[in-house]
This record gives sequence, structure tokens and C-alpha cells, in this order.
Amino acid sequence: MKIPAKTAAGIQMRPVAVDEVDVRALERGLRRSVEGEVRFSPGDRGLYSATGANYRQLPIGVVIPRTVDDVIATVAACREHGAPLLSRGGGTGLAGQTTNTAVVIDFSKYLNRIDEIDSGRRLARVEPGLILDHLRKAAESQHQLTFGPDPSTHEYCTFGGMIASNSCGVRSVMAQFYGPGPRTSDNVHELDVLLYDGRRLQVREGTSGDAEIDRRLEELRDRYAALIRERYPDIPRRVSGYNLDDLLPEKGFHVARALAGTESTCVTILGATVHLLHSPPARSLLVLGYEGVAEAGDGVMKVLEHKPLGLEGVDETLIEDMTMLGKHKEDLSLLPDGRGWLLVEFGGETKEEADDRAHALMQELKPGTGGLTGMKLYDDPPAERHVWSVREAGLGATAFLPGKPDTYEGWEDSAVPPERLGDYLRALGPLAAKYGYESALYGHFGQGCIHARWNFDLKTDGGIETYRRFLDEASDLVLGLGGSLSGEHGDGQSRAELLPRMFGEELVEAFREFKSIWDPDWKMNPGKVVDPYRITDNLRLGTDYAPPQVETHFSYPADNGDFAHATTRCVGIGKCRRTAGGVMCPSYMVTREEKHSTRGRAHLLWEMLNGEELELWRDQEVFEALDLCLSCKGCTNDCPVNVDLPTLKAEFLSHYYGGRLRPRTAYAFGLIDQTARLASKAPGLVNFVTQTRPLDALAKLTMGVSQKRHIPPFASPTLKEWFARRPQPDGAGRRRVVLWADTFTNYFHAPIGVAAVEALEDAGCHVVIPQLHLCCGRPLYDYGMLDLARRYAERVVEHLREDIRAGVPVVGIEPSCVAVFKDELRKLKNLDEDAERLSKQAFHLSEFLAQLEYEPPRLRGKALLHGHCHHRATGGISPEKELLEKMGLEVEELDSGCCGMAGGWGYEPGHYDVSMACGERVLLPKVREASPETLVVADGFSCRSQIEQGGTGRSALHVSEVIRLARERGAIPPYPERAFSDTPSDRRRLGSVALAVGAGAFIAGAALGVVRAYRSK
Repeated sequence: MKIPAKTAAGIQMRPVAVDEVDVRALERGLRRSVEGEVRFSPGDRGLYSATGANYRQLPIGVVIPRTVDDVIATVAACREHGAPLLSRGGGTGLAGQTTNTAVVIDFSKYLNRIDEIDSGRRLARVEPGLILDHLRKAAESQHQLTFGPDPSTHEYCTFGGMIASNSCGVRSVMAQFYGPGPRTSDNVHELDVLLYDGRRLQVREGTSGDAEIDRRLEELRDRYAALIRERYPDIPRRVSGYNLDDLLPEKGFHVARALAGTESTCVTILGATVHLLHSPPARSLLVLGYEGVAEAGDGVMKVLEHKPLGLEGVDETLIEDMTMLGKHKEDLSLLPDGRGWLLVEFGGETKEEADDRAHALMQELKPGTGGLTGMKLYDDPPAERHVWSVREAGLGATAFLPGKPDTYEGWEDSAVPPERLGDYLRALGPLAAKYGYESALYGHFGQGCIHARWNFDLKTDGGIETYRRFLDEASDLVLGLGGSLSGEHGDGQSRAELLPRMFGEELVEAFREFKSIWDPDWKMNPGKVVDPYRITDNLRLGTDYAPPQVETHFSYPADNGDFAHATTRCVGIGKCRRTAGGVMCPSYMVTREEKHSTRGRAHLLWEMLNGEELELWRDQEVFEALDLCLSCKGCTNDCPVNVDLPTLKAEFLSHYYGGRLRPRTAYAFGLIDQTARLASKAPGLVNFVTQTRPLDALAKLTMGVSQKRHIPPFASPTLKEWFARRPQPDGAGRRRVVLWADTFTNYFHAPIGVAAVEALEDAGCHVVIPQLHLCCGRPLYDYGMLDLARRYAERVVEHLREDIRAGVPVVGIEPSCVAVFKDELRKLKNLDEDAERLSKQAFHLSEFLAQLEYEPPRLRGKALLHGHCHHRATGGISPEKELLEKMGLEVEELDSGCCGMAGGWGYEPGHYDVSMACGERVLLPKVREASPETLVVADGFSCRSQIEQGGTGRSALHVSEVIRLARERGAIPPYPERAFSDTPSDRRRLGSVALAVGAGAFIAGAALGVVRAYRSK
């Protein structure tokens, strides 16, 4: 394989020559010597070809080490074969330093432990793949200590990446005032490093651990000391360049800190010992409003006199952008009047102490002077967290704005002295406008660092040339104010070419010598920081960007109808790599695999369209990555840029299976409405087969269901049958409501539908249930049967057209089916205006009852509430919680994410282990811990099935059943689910009466489904 290189290691040049690496021999050598995972496939390389930066470089291969010995063996193999190296953590780099034509070592999957917390010395020893928040939570809960710098990616960034890029963050202000300093480098005590030549050293203050290296570093320092003192700006956020100043005598010749921020260009970090500082247990948030963002910048120095823990700023444009996107709508209303804001956090041992510090500042500030327009001190911790979430959402809120060009990094973290911040903000806007650029401005105002994403044109020659000229002028502006090109994200490739402007050619030569001391072969992340690629090289887009125009089933309205743009939507933030909290991304949470994250899947789809090695629509590696996507819709809500993986997956599967037969499970579950309709003709017989051994095993085999699962029994009568037989009440004077009798409720859990009818009638509604066989087609999307899904949708709209046009609400019982109306109907191509109308008048049951201001019957006790993923993504479950609380229940809303069942997905043998791991993460243990008198509430059919089949000994109730329990019992008995006839034991008895048609009628139905589906393609 030909890789970029220099003609000689020590020569001053960009890597424009070519070197040869025997990749197959390298791979064989790695597989022999590494216990961990060695991955050289096209898909694996594509996963690591890009991050959040503007660049793309396919790596040679990827190694995921299990042990430090694996890392040592990897470096040795690369040295033997002359292959470059690059270390990687969370992959959130924004400057291009985390992609290269090299062997990538991903530390995040296994080398992610806390080795020790020494509370007495306030030190922590960590592995490079450890996530920042994992240390912070442990240190705070056990010792009331924390690590100061905390980037907005704190939930998923790793220490190796933070040290390499010299990260900072919101509470770098706290680290500056109350700790060793604002940057990660300032908070490094010691590093365990590996050189490319195989030497392993413990570097710290006073020594590198190697006498010869110490001698050369001291000689380098002494030659350049005067220039370092002259040219290095004395500001909190000087992140650009190597930290040669840390070698100065007055800084203790701190070799570990000098290596921090070298972006994997000098050494491989095997471990780190970092400083901790006291974390005040009480916090107060003061928000100051100003006439504009520049005035907010002017106000920074007065605030800093009071030594806050954090001092952030946001401008009016960011707030407008969030409003346009519908993000944090309630949170934005909490801000005081203004067009620019400072968010100031104070700390104390008590809330009163923290508030007193805020009041002390407020007493010195006078609205009407210095551009100050208002102040607000928050006294509600949830409200404070919401306001901070507005600031943290900045990158996502500025990436893709309706009706505006896409925006990019490239001048997104410049820093100036805090006292010059107002001047910088006044000058930056006009400079950008001169080039036709615009962006929200926000960031770490307390340390003079400004974040932005600009509407650069990175696809045309003229646009790229304009971008490059802007960088020169912007650099001159920042440097003229005594600032730094980078104040947080590093130089990488985005800014490295500009370093001579900041430091001068002589100091850049010192950088070159510094790198050569550690990496004389120039194999560590070559072409980054020193002798770098040009800023406009290796662009992921660039003038060659020309994705194929493909026919699609979905309209991609948020992406101007362009599937290619939908795959570009991921900007690499990495929030889908959280290991806890929220819904996104359940498969990543339990596998820790990049390809099973939203980002990884989106990147592979981009590679499929634009790369050289993955086959369009038919690639098996893309299929495997998408296979563990649960289509939970978590990314549509949790992802800062709203990557819509369920839609992308459905689109891919529709093409992948074009002209092919699908697996049995796709027909068994994709066509469940047809199968269930057949089985309902003889539910007793079908249930006998599916609930009786050994016949149930045959039924599962026929359907492609895991033998560890239970097939739910069919209900008798169905909901529609019950509704048709009952006396119909007079609807005069009552609001007409269409109750959607979805397949799952109608055929499996009819009593839940009965309870929903009763609740709506109790709320004053006239309920109608269409008797025609209709299905929203939910499972069809999961299996990519999109032609059939469109026909189902057209049939629904046609039958409901009169009610739709009359504005009649359509209320759903099953959240995933309501989500089809609210979400998928708006995305499918060629549906009419009535489909759009239906999407706007479809409601979840609790959502609709809240709209009616329904007064439910009273019920006291405790309830565990698990929200269905699709419910959270299409309106949220707040109305559900509020309804239960209105009844008098004490509700614990579980942060349990996806239950792991995901319709038919969790029934498949190949998905069972991941499915159960998802459930065991939070939901199933919480249910097991619940007392018998605690209600377990879950509206989703899948969620209830997972709870029932997860060894909890419990069944969950739908909210409609809770209302019925309150109305009929008025109290919660032990195991309240047993108060209904539709309990597991009854289902099993009934079940001794269920999918037998699974051998007869079911097999026939499945076969019929296969034929119909195949003909539909």
C-alpha cells in the first residue's frame, strides 16, 4: 500500500512523497502478536476515516488493544513494517488530528479503567480510554473531588484524547482559580508513554525518564528560551503549538505537560496521572443579559474578579438558531432580556454560600450600565441544568439550519486575552461578513475562547480559496490582539499551516526539533502540527465531492430531499457514544463498538456513497453495522444534529433486499398484521401451538424466533370484535375521536384497548374504531419493506380521509404506531396532503388526555414509568408522567433508554444477547427491585414483553390500565397487574390456546406473506 511520506525523516517538507507498507504482512504480524482486535476490512477503515473535522483519510487498519502489552506489540509491528501510528479515544477531534493514513489504535473499548484515586494527594491514575465523566462521577461521589477541564463532550471524550488535544471546557475557569490551571496539560502530573522505537518512559516534572532525552530537551529549551518567553501569549487558552514553555525552568521542566497537546505526533500515551481538585457540592447559576454579545464580552473581567467556577457566553444568533430548530424551547424562555448573555456559575459548600457569591456580584452590577440589560439568579437545579444544556447544544444548533447553507469547523475555537474579548467580537463579525460568512458566537468567554461554525463553501475551488483567505485575515486579527489560533481543539490540520504566523519560523523549527527528539522516524501522526498537510488537503468534501444521485423511498425533507446530504448530517460530535443516559444509542451502550453507534453507521453510509471500497446498497459490512440498529429513534431526538438512522436503515434495507428474498423473521414480523389476522380466526388453536412444548419450539423455528423467547398469545376476542359487539353509546355532544386499534393491541392485548376506550369516554369523547383491517405498517419500516409500507399508508389515509379533513383526532394506544403517523408519514414520498394532516392530528393517549385537561380518578402509591423510545421521540412522555402524578401517584421516571426488544428485533436469535443486555442496563434491574405494590408502567407492547420475558416476575401496565385500576379499585394491590384478566398466567392458559396456526394457519400465513412481499418488490 502506498502511503504519504517525506523523502527523509528529518527534512522540512509536507508528506507529499510516497512510501510502501506491506499491509498484508503487517496485518498478519499484528494478528500474531495482539490479543485484542485487529481490523483491516474496508468497513473498519471507513469507520475511522473521519471525525468531526473537515478531513477524511482512510487508515491502514485499526487495532483495538485489550492490554497495554497489546499497545506495545502494535507499535513494535508497525515499527517492523514502517507503518505510521495514530492514537484515538472518543474520535471527537475537530481539527483533523484524529484521522490519518496510519494504523489507528482505538483505546476506548477496553483500556478505559480508573487505576487509582489518591484522595490524599488529589491524584488519579487512569487509562487513556477512560471517559472523563466516569472519573468525575467516581471522584465526586467518593471524595468530593473532580477533574477541572470539562469539554462539552465530557460524557464520552476520553483522557487520551483530552491530553493529546489539550482540552479545556466550561469549568476550566474553576481549574484556573482553584486548581493547577485551565488546560488539561496544566492538570497532568505524570504520563506513561511509549516511543515509536519501543522505549517506555515515565515522564513528569523534572525528567523524561531518559537521560539522553533530558539532555536534548534542555539544550533545545536553552536555545529557544528567550523566543519562547517572547512569542508565547500569556493567556488562559494558548492551545496552539507544542508546550515548549513547560520546559522552562520557571515551570519546572515539566516534560509530561510539554507532551500534552502534541496530538499523537510524538508518543503513544499508555496511562496518565492527573490532578484532581475540590468540587463544591452546591452550585448557583447567574445569567446576565446584555445589549449584545460584544457587551457581554466587555463584562467578563468584572465577573472574573469574583472567581466563578464557570463563565460562558452565548449570542442572540445561537438563541435564534435553537428557536428555529425547536430545541430547548422551554429553556430559552428562562433567560433574562438581552441579545447576548453570560452564564456564571458559583460554588460553595452550601447553596446559601454559592448564592451569596452570586449576590455579591449582582450588587456590583447595575442594569443600564455597561450594556447590562438584566440579571437572573436561578434557584432550581433542574432549571440550571436546562440552561447549561442550551450552551452545550451549541455545535448541534449551528450545523444545519433550515433555509441556510451548511456550516463547518475551521475557525471554531480561537482565543484572545479575556480583557480583549469585546474588541475581538466587534471585529470578528464584520470580518466574516466581508467574506459572506455568518455564525452564532458562543463559548468560554471567561477565558476568551470563541466557538463558531461558519458557512464555508468547501465544495468548489473558488469557495475553498475564499475560505483559505479568510483564515489568514482571521489569524491576523486574533494574533494582533495577543491571542491563540486554537483555544481548545488543537491545531491538527485545520490550523497547523498557520503556526508560523503565530510563533514565527524559528519557533516552528523548535517544534520540528522537539518532535524529532521523540519521533526521529516521523511515524507518529505525520502531517499534523509540524510539517503539516495544507489546510485544504484531504478535505472530506472538496472539489471532487460528487455523490451518486440515488432513487429513494423517503423524501428527506430536512436534507432538501437528498439522501447523500442525510449521510453527511453527522458532524462527529459523538454523543451517540455515551455509555449511560438518554435513549441514543442502545447498541453502542452495550457493545462499545464504533460501528454500532449512530456516528459509525452514518459514516459507513457516507463511505458507501462516496468511498472507493464499499458496494452501493449491497455491502455486507454496512448491513452488519445497521443490523444492530434497534430503530429506536433515539438519534432523531438525542443527536445534536438529528441524524435519523431508522430512516436511513429502512432505506438501505429496501435496496439491499431489492429482488431478493428476506429472512423468515422479516416476513413473520414485517407482515405481523396479516399473520395475526389469520391467527385471530382460530386463536385457541394457534395459542395451543405457540404456548405448548414442544410445539412452541417448532413455531419459533418456523418464524425465525429465538428459542429463548416466548411468542405472545393472541387475544380472544380482539379489540375490534369487542367494540363491534358492545352497545354503542350516544355520541351527541361529545367530541369524536378515532381510536387507532393497532395490530398489537387489537390482536394481542385487547384489554388494554378496552381500557383506553373507557378512559376516553370518561374524558367526554365519542370513540370510534374503524372496523376495516388497517395497519400503520410499523414493522414494514423496520425490515425495509417500503413499497408495501407506502401502500399501507395510502390505505389508512384513504379510509380515514373524511375524519382527517374534519380535523378528528386519531388517538393511538401503541406508541410505535402513533410514531408512524407523526413521523414516517411525513417522510415517505408521494403521499398526499391528508397524510400530512394526519401526522398533525395523531396523538399518544396520554398526550391527548392532557390536551383535554382530563381529571383522572385518584390512585395513591408508587409507579415506575418506562417511556417507549418512539414515544420519547415524538412528543415525549412528560404528559404521561403528569397524568400519573395527577392521579396521586409518586412517579419515578426511569432513565432506562431502550428496553432492547424493539418490535420483532429482539425476538431474532442473532439479536437476543444484545437485546437482553439493553434491558439489563437499567430497566430490568429496576423492575426486579420494585416492591409488589409498585406499579410498573410501560405503554409499548415491546417494552411490556421485554419486562415480562426478562426474568422480573412482573408485568407492566399500560397507562389506560392504570386509569382503569384507579376507577375500579381505587387502591394498588400487591402485583397490581394481576388485577386484570390479561395477565401472563391467563395469557399462558389462553396461550395453551395460541400460535398453533403457527404450524398450520401461521405457516400458511407466513408463506402467504413471503409471496405477497416478494411480488410487491
